[in-house]
Amino acid sequence: MLGFIIIFFAKIVEVSLTTIRIVLITRGEKFYGSIIGFFEVIIWLYIIGTMLVGINEAPLKMITYASGFACGNYIGCILEEKLALGLITINAIVSVKDGYTLAELLRKENVGVTIVDAEGLKEEKKMLILHVKRKRKCELIKLISDSHINAVISLMDTKTIYGGYGIRK
Repeated sequence: MLGFIIIFFAKIVEVSLTTIRIVLITRGEKFYGSIIGFFEVIIWLYIIGTMLVGINEAPLKMITYASGFACGNYIGCILEEKLALGLITINAIVSVKDGYTLAELLRKENVGVTIVDAEGLKEEKKMLILHVKRKRKCELIKLISDSHINAVISLMDTKTIYGGYGIRK
């Protein structure tokens, strides 16, 4: 029974590390991704070694392994969301009259804002472009919402930013 528990929890840890490693590597953090990969493989080798011994006599090991894998994916996604590694670009499209008001509100929060002329279906618009750390995403979306300015907001993952205001790596 202890072997099943070890397989289950070790697989959760291994898959969670895999999720975080992949996110780090895709965001350009090769060094940290490599370190996590080292420990990930050690855990994987241990699990496989434990898993394959007597698998024909205890096919429940496969269910335990698969359950740990599924839970590891779920927990890894939650961890990655909490860590909020990396950068995002927020685009907020607002009316011309609200563009500068919202930009000033955001700038008071130490956010770099670029304002671009845009064209909507029926009227001219302003598009505010913000490059921020993902950790600030919820704070800034709430700030925009609480301003009661009607805005269309889109978010994009951003790998690298060179220069600019308010972001330091």
